[in-house]
Amino acid sequence: MIGQSIVIKGTVSGDEDLVIQGSVEGTVELGQHEVSVGQSGRVSADITAKTVRIDGEVAGDIKGHEKVIISKSGNVRGNIVAPRVTLEDGAIFKGSIDMDPGDEGAKVSLATKPAPKSDDIAPGFDLKSG
Repeated sequence: MIGQSIVIKGTVSGDEDLVIQGSVEGTVELGQHEVSVGQSGRVSADITAKTVRIDGEVAGDIKGHEKVIISKSGNVRGNIVAPRVTLEDGAIFKGSIDMDPGDEGAKVSLATKPAPKSDDIAPGFDLKSG
């Protein structure tokens, strides 16, 4: 936990969950863990984590591998990339939300369709003209 009177400038990384009640400037990278910004937390950083919960203030981009939650006391100025995003009633948010991050496999499988075989086309039909 980063307490209310703690100020960190730089990169915060690790292999456990983190609660931020103080001030962080730079980047927060806890890819497979949870980051919570408490009501007294003030973060000017990009955040990357499995789950991100914002109860305080964040100025920076947020990437949640599972989900991002902005509570009613949360204030976010930045872009969010996550498969699930929750904005509680009263939350303040300015930025963009991308809920389909890097899901290229699904895009390819939906976009690709086998081409018709020449046997499937009616006689006299020109495939090139329509």
